[in-house]
Amino acid sequence: MTSTTRPRYPALVLAMLLLVYTFNFLDRQILGILAQPIKQDLGLSDAQFGAVGGLAFALLYSGLGVPLAYLADRTSRSRVIAGALTVWSVFTALCGLATGYWQLFLCRLGVGVGEAGGVAPSYALIADYYPPERRARALAIYSLGIPVGLAAGTLLGAYIAALVEWRTAFLVVGIAGVILAPIFLWIVRDAPREAGTAAAPQPVGAVFAILAGKPTFWLLAFAASFSSLCGYGLALWTPSILMRSFDFGLIETGQFMGSLLLIGGTIGVFAGGWLADRLGTGNRGWYARLPAIAWLISAPTFAAGFLSPSPWVAWPLLLIPNALNILWLGPITTAVQHLVPRSMRATASASFLLINNLIGMGVGPLLMGRLSDALKATHGVDALRYAATLCLGFYVLAALLGLLAVRFLRRDWVDEA
Repeated sequence: MTSTTRPRYPALVLAMLLLVYTFNFLDRQILGILAQPIKQDLGLSDAQFGAVGGLAFALLYSGLGVPLAYLADRTSRSRVIAGALTVWSVFTALCGLATGYWQLFLCRLGVGVGEAGGVAPSYALIADYYPPERRARALAIYSLGIPVGLAAGTLLGAYIAALVEWRTAFLVVGIAGVILAPIFLWIVRDAPREAGTAAAPQPVGAVFAILAGKPTFWLLAFAASFSSLCGYGLALWTPSILMRSFDFGLIETGQFMGSLLLIGGTIGVFAGGWLADRLGTGNRGWYARLPAIAWLISAPTFAAGFLSPSPWVAWPLLLIPNALNILWLGPITTAVQHLVPRSMRATASASFLLINNLIGMGVGPLLMGRLSDALKATHGVDALRYAATLCLGFYVLAALLGLLAVRFLRRDWVDEA
């Protein structure tokens, strides 16, 4: 019995993918908790830091996702993931050596280059190992890497920066990722594919043609993108909001933010996958309806939390949307997997992520930073939380697109033999 046919091997693959994905978001979030010391040391404005945190990362991350996913579809998904982990970890470490705006910007470009090859091949690998009736739960477990990584990045970054300095935090997490890469490659193997898949992959244009003709793809892609615009912006800027509005120190911010991300995010991601598998079996529309309901609740509860007068009032209010705003990950990523045949999954996921990250990651952090700079004259220290509150309208827009997708999802779904 080979490693890829052992009964427990899919669970081991999923665990390793989850660990890599945790590092993916740990490397992203560590920038957010270190915003204040980095800005002070390098002399950055909110808009410049928003560009470093979002636009710099998104530019090459989004553009390289499709070719790297296509490479994974035709070669080895596990090797592409291991290579991506190595690249983004090296550039994360290099962020700790930056001495100015443009050096930090270029290092974040490098992090984006690496992480471009991690997510879409992982989606496809999970879809290869797990049957349709268990796939949303498996993808939701994989997506736990987001809240766990965000919480770890927040807490580790805060403690390391407080005890040593912000540069050390980047070096520590970057080196750890480089060490993990060969271990991942030694353990994880691709699942056996149908005959001819690796030798004669479908052209990228053929995948695009299928997706372009399906309204479900566009509605889900833009719905997730508008949600991610808020999500990535809030992930980067919420630590600064807490410091400015509640006069928190670095460690207090890390503890407050880390607990929200870990508790709320973990519950929301897993609940999304479990509910989607349970409800979606009888009615595919739930893969879109469920996230739409969650987004409609996220907007007002985030606003109430940000505008509350006390951190003791803010914490329970912010816990709710920290669970609901990423509930979409399991249902929607599963639905995208089922819009194309198996051999096209990584490329289809990368096409979805291209739109999601260009809008979500590229626009969200920068938009909130620019709004904050614009509102400082009238709102002073509270400008950032009012900027974040204004952007929450994108959750409502995401919900409307998700509800529109319900009617098309059953028609566009590709069942497996």
